[in-house]
Amino acid sequence: MQFRRFILLATASAMAGTFTLPMLAQAQGAYPNRPIKFVVPYSPGGLPDTVARIFAQRLGDRLGQPVVVDNRPGANGVVAAQALATAPKDGYTFLVTDGSMFSINPAIYKNLGYDYKRDFVPVSLAARAPLYLAVHPKVPANTLQEFIALAKAKPGTLNYGSSGVGSTHHLTMEAMKSSLGLQLTHVPFKGTGQSVPALIGGQVEVLFSALPSLAGFVKAGQVKLLATNAAQRSSQAPGVPAIAEIIPGFDFAPIVGVLATTGTPASVIDRISAEMTQVAKMPEVIQTLSKAGIDSIGGGPADYNKAILSENDRLAKAIAGAGIKAE
Repeated sequence: MQFRRFILLATASAMAGTFTLPMLAQAQGAYPNRPIKFVVPYSPGGLPDTVARIFAQRLGDRLGQPVVVDNRPGANGVVAAQALATAPKDGYTFLVTDGSMFSINPAIYKNLGYDYKRDFVPVSLAARAPLYLAVHPKVPANTLQEFIALAKAKPGTLNYGSSGVGSTHHLTMEAMKSSLGLQLTHVPFKGTGQSVPALIGGQVEVLFSALPSLAGFVKAGQVKLLATNAAQRSSQAPGVPAIAEIIPGFDFAPIVGVLATTGTPASVIDRISAEMTQVAKMPEVIQTLSKAGIDSIGGGPADYNKAILSENDRLAKAIAGAGIKAE
């Protein structure tokens, strides 16, 4: 009897193990089961950082795990790229960046050490941040058409400010100049913290900048907004036309998205992409981003890949037209 009881117990234990082990394996393999990291290649406060933090909070709520923002500035994106490349390919580390890391940097810096097509996989197109063409009140132009006519009538007499050589602000204006045959003199500054005050003070007549940097001056009558560099009008300022309405296909609004390292499981990419799309539709996310001068998008891997390649092509032409050489 004891032997028979032993056999029955052993059989029951084996059967229990048969069912328990797969259940344990499934529990251990559930994604995600620990915190996720968003690596940002810039210091806190910039466009990608803002987008990363707004999405991270809501994404974490949906996934049931914290999404932590890890700022890794330095070496034109190399530090962040290395942080992603050296992390396990398990879907717990992602890169959140703007397109300049893949469009502008490779064109103006030699031997970056990373390559979009080789090292990264697009996950989600999160947001877009349009820039606005702003002029000083003394400029006798109240519409984009009037500004173009003025610039053509007085070639080389108008100065435009930018956030520096090779910045999106600079390349947007160069692309517009090239498309319309305008002659404007470039005055580079170190960021909008310098260029916008120069516009207000009348040191330059025109520039491109994000809406939050200009909104207060617009209300005070110190700046006039004439156009946006996005492909279409933004809900932030629906009365301001897009340059694309005059120059078909013109689109230089910076985009921000999420990327994974090559080799990340497709199931993970699909999950994060789907959740990011849902977060992008949340009214509070749309409102919070809008206050920061950002449009929420929410596109999948194919959308993001198409946007990156298209932006790379447009900016490459603008960089060549501006005569910028790789250093």
